[in-house]
Amino acid sequence: MARLLQLEEFDDDGMGLGATSLSAAESEELRLAAYEQGYAAGWEDALTAQSADMARLRSDLGRSLSEMSVSFAEARSHVLASLEPLLRDMVNKVLPVTAHKALGQMILQELLPAAEGLTNVPVLVRTAPVNRDLVAELLARETRLPLQVVAEPTLGEGQAYLKLGATEMNVDLDGVIDAIAAAVAAFFHIERHEAER
Repeated sequence: MARLLQLEEFDDDGMGLGATSLSAAESEELRLAAYEQGYAAGWEDALTAQSADMARLRSDLGRSLSEMSVSFAEARSHVLASLEPLLRDMVNKVLPVTAHKALGQMILQELLPAAEGLTNVPVLVRTAPVNRDLVAELLARETRLPLQVVAEPTLGEGQAYLKLGATEMNVDLDGVIDAIAAAVAAFFHIERHEAER
């Protein structure tokens, strides 16, 4: 017949390590102390994990913001680089043509308020030779004032001088275009300087 396996018994028979019996209060106190110790260790682990997560998130956010900043600066630089030739062409080519076409209207805007009530005072208009006929035709059509339009070779295409009795005025669209061109050039000069830094 097969022999049964016999195992050692570990019952507390009042001898050995388990000989000390604890009261219910002491047992409850040990259980609460173990619970408090475990709770504190778990809380400390959670705070450590949270601190590590926050540090990682701050690092990731800083890296992302830095990359976005570089990306934005690069995108802005590329956009401005592509806009510069367009703006320079507009200032150098489009604005002078527009100013040439608008010169007569600008002269009218200056002349009419000043000539109000002065019907017999002669008006002398000096303008660039290229504008003389255009300005003379427009002023004759739009006003009933006695006009004399004179070609002045020293004036630019966007300039005119008006004399109405003792009053003198000037229209200087060339100066406005030059100021716009200078502002555009200064803007792109500053942008290039900032990009190099």
